[in-house]
Amino acid sequence: MPLANDLVRGCAAVLMLFPTAAIGAAALKVASVTEFSQLPTPLPYPFNETANADDQVNSALARAEAQHKLAFIDLGANWCADCRILASIMELPEVKQFVEAKYVVVQVDVGRLNRNLQIPARWGITGRLEGIPAVLIVDPSDNSLIDRSNVTTLVEARHMTPQGIADWIAKWVR
Repeated sequence: MPLANDLVRGCAAVLMLFPTAAIGAAALKVASVTEFSQLPTPLPYPFNETANADDQVNSALARAEAQHKLAFIDLGANWCADCRILASIMELPEVKQFVEAKYVVVQVDVGRLNRNLQIPARWGITGRLEGIPAVLIVDPSDNSLIDRSNVTTLVEARHMTPQGIADWIAKWVR
């Protein structure tokens, strides 16, 4: 039993040296707002309904690869409150600075889940999207979708906190 106690104490000491918040995710602290009601209004309308989505995504992937960043492909629509909340959080100065350092962002309008669906299909998402915003985090070095099981986590962003959204954004960076 003394050996087991020593092991437990040793593990506890290691965990104190490496807190779980620091493992696997970069720190991104949202200090400017604590609730969505504090966001500047009107919320942004970030999606260009007439843009060529394929050109947008190809350009973002090329820039991300050249800059050694990840591509953040935001699939959404201007009618979607959760999409506009995500866009607004990403415009907060501390979040914007973090995102610009780690990602190349492209916002792709998917209408009423009936437009530009060839974009998620490039990474094997061919069924109907479960909702929006749907975010594809792509590593351009090998064209891999690194958030495959979390693409629609932000669908109900309005039920998260600004810090919760920031934590999700920071979760994927290396």
